[in-house]
Amino acid sequence: MYQYYVEISYMHNRIISQYLQQKANSRFGRITVLTGARQTGKTTLVRQLFPDYTYITLDDPVTRPDYARIAAAQWQERYPLAILDEVQKLPALIDSIKATYDVYPHTRYILLGSSQILLLEKVRETLAGRAALVELYPLTLPERQTMDWSDAIPPSRLVHLLQGEPAGILQGIPRTDTAYAKAESAWSDYLEYGAMPAIVDANLTVTDKREWLHDYIRTYLQRDVRDLGNLRELEPFVRAQKSLAALSGQLLNISELAKQAGIATATAKRFITYLEVSYQVITLAPWFRNLNKRLAKSPKVHFLDPGIQRVLLNRTGTLTGNELESAVVAEVYKQIKTHALPVDCYHLRTVDGREVDLLLELENGYVALEIKASQHVSHSDARHLHDLDSLLDKPLLHALVVSNDPQIHQWGAVTAVPFAWLLG
Repeated sequence: MYQYYVEISYMHNRIISQYLQQKANSRFGRITVLTGARQTGKTTLVRQLFPDYTYITLDDPVTRPDYARIAAAQWQERYPLAILDEVQKLPALIDSIKATYDVYPHTRYILLGSSQILLLEKVRETLAGRAALVELYPLTLPERQTMDWSDAIPPSRLVHLLQGEPAGILQGIPRTDTAYAKAESAWSDYLEYGAMPAIVDANLTVTDKREWLHDYIRTYLQRDVRDLGNLRELEPFVRAQKSLAALSGQLLNISELAKQAGIATATAKRFITYLEVSYQVITLAPWFRNLNKRLAKSPKVHFLDPGIQRVLLNRTGTLTGNELESAVVAEVYKQIKTHALPVDCYHLRTVDGREVDLLLELENGYVALEIKASQHVSHSDARHLHDLDSLLDKPLLHALVVSNDPQIHQWGAVTAVPFAWLLG
């Protein structure tokens, strides 16, 4: 059943498709490394985009040693164009690919792997200056609304804004827009089940989706985490993972996490690193560049997929405020990364309690987002966004309140918009 989900579900177009093709076909993309969390569709995507490449998986321990014995001349002869999946399982193979690259200028390889740290350590060691790196994330909201590889993916209003479009792009009447209704439905599904491509499928039942997510977590623990940390015992990591899921959307207190999980502080730090490099969580750095202001300097932690987070906590139904904040931050982060925008993400908090949930830094200024669960926002919800210029070192370009309120509001320089309107 698990494989069935994978085969029928990966029909959504991906924003990075064109970029990946251009990169892999370019002079500097003869070795292209595509990383991302397990089951984000890496294999399906490259096999769709590069049908002339031979597909080789290194996941099978029986056949894996055979590829280690192939010399560079044989790689050039047998596999001049190849997709090498789960390449971190055979690090020695990267030396062979390097030798082939250096001697035979017409060979091209695409390397896939879900364990970023194991793969990239060897890539940086051996393929420095030779490999192009591309990352694939779970589906963004615009991607999940496509139904075929050929469907166009219009950028979200947020992406338009970050690309320099004027704030007028945010105006309109959402309830009269048919595209908004579709985006709103997709957003609701995302909040409950996340954005892993295999389960973004209207034909699957609620039970199907939750069972897949449970299986995903087990597979991640049994394969990625064991490979990543060489852990003999998974129980401490499982406790830390669940504790961190409960802390998502909050300031990261390593000591508190260690206490909750019953592990040492150093172990807690190491486990967070594992979750970050395997694309399960992101830590949002605090903004504290203004040395004249008293600003909090602890990062915030956010799970990258709300479906995985909620299954870890065995939760259904309405999201808590922190869960909603993490879901929004994750979607914004994915859209920024997927479009390769030159934008840095922060949160901001002063010691007297003023905070901005998400602060996006562009070259010429900032975009500030305040995230609210309310269906009827008011001017008071924007109070932390006023007079931010006194804290920041560059102009505040846009100040946004994003919420469940289906109406657009304007309070001076602050605009309030629905989640699906901004991100869909």
